[in-house]
Formats: sequence, C-alpha cells, structure tokens
Amino acid sequence: MYRTNYHRASSVADAVKQISRAEDGKFVSGGMTLIPAMKLRLAAPSDLVDLRHVPELMGIKVSGSTVTIGAGVTHAQVAVHDKIRAACPALTHLASLIGDPHVRYMGTIGGSIANNDPAADYPAAMLALDATIVTDKREIPAASFFTGLFETALKDGEMVTAVTFTAPAKAGYEKFRNPASRYAMTGVFVAQGKNGVRVAVTGAGDSGVYREKTLEAALAKKFDASALDGIKLPADNMMSDIHASAEYRANLVVVMAKRAVAAANR
Repeated sequence: MYRTNYHRASSVADAVKQISRAEDGKFVSGGMTLIPAMKLRLAAPSDLVDLRHVPELMGIKVSGSTVTIGAGVTHAQVAVHDKIRAACPALTHLASLIGDPHVRYMGTIGGSIANNDPAADYPAAMLALDATIVTDKREIPAASFFTGLFETALKDGEMVTAVTFTAPAKAGYEKFRNPASRYAMTGVFVAQGKNGVRVAVTGAGDSGVYREKTLEAALAKKFDASALDGIKLPADNMMSDIHASAEYRANLVVVMAKRAVAAANR
C-alpha cells in the first residue's frame, strides 16, 4: 500500500472538514472496496477519513411508511432489523444475501451506494423503491443518483448521510449469485407502490443499475410472475464477461424478476 494519512471523524461536520483539507482524500467506512483497491495499488488516496465513529450516520428510523437508514448502518444491521422487515421485508432479505458474514458486519449501505458497483445489490433496491439519497449538502432522487459504472451524482467531498424511502405495498428481490464473491451476476428488485410498479436490475446492464421498463409494463397489468411468461429481452445493452454472456444475462433478468414477484406475493 502507498503511504496515506488517517483521520478518525467524530461528526459529519468534522469529516467534511477533514476531507476538504486533503489533497486527494477518500471517505472510508467498511472499506470493502477501497482497502482492497489500495492493497492492489489501484487507489492511492492521500488521506482516509474514517466514518465508522460518526453517530449521525448510525440510526434507523421507521415512522409510519417512511423508512430512513443512516449511511453507516451495516448490511448485518439491516438484515435483522425488525421494523425494516415489517415495512419492507425484501430489503432485509437483500441485505442478508450480501457477501459473507465479514462483509455484512463491516460493509455499510452508504458505502455500497456511493461506490455503485455494477453488481452491488443496494442500488437496485434504491432505484426500485424510488428512494432519496441524502447527503451532507442535498437530497438526490435515486433515479438521478446512479449515473454509470462506479459513478454517481456525488460531487468531490460530498458524502452520503442517509437513505429514505416510502415502504411499498409489495416488494421482492432475487439474484443469481456469483458462487465465489456472492455479487449479483443478475439481480432484480421489484416494488409495487402507490406510483405503480418499478423493476430495477443490477449485475446485468453494461451501464450499471437500470429500470427495466418492459417488465414494468407487463407487471402493471398483472402483478404476478405469469405476466412475464414469453417475454424475451434484447441482449444489446447487457454485460458479457467470463461469468455470463449478454444473452444469458438477458434471460436471467426475466427469470430473477419472476422469482422476485413470486416472493413479493407470498
């Protein structure tokens, strides 16, 4: 690893101050992506600002149908939280599928969203739930937040502080997991709410997480897995790699969507 300066932030304001003073600083919480990248010398930030001890980032609040989760909340905490499970069981299920116990106990929802790995789970949930990403400066609709592979609307020095969404009437998430990393080779989050049906796909699109409008249209007529029978999606904009071809992923999107809808209807 390259030499770096470490700062332990005590508050959001302190973290923002520390990052503003750094030449090329990075926020770190769980460090599930940044630390391995530094070990491989793929990243060399001048400063690391540790967010693990910032109280403002740790809370979970469920008020009526509104769910707010602090950016520093771990995947393990989401997975077992009774109030989140009551409001949106699909989200607790999603969190339980992430990585292995080490990843779930260290990784955070804010870190996952800010990193926007094209195979990460949370971006699909945020997009399907029409969530709002709260930062230290503003509130950003999920539809505007995720802008491409590992890219978001965050500006330099801006940090995610929370996510908030309205609990849907029904929701489900299913993914086809890479057996080694447990990342989604294809994952689909389906949500039915007052604004209709939203279907978000991760791990398949060559530009990252996206909404699948063809499946949304079919499910808007009938929210049942059978509504997707016979649908074949084009492979033009799908990823193709050593794990799966674009055509295979296009088929997986429909298969995972059917499973997600079936889970939502249980």
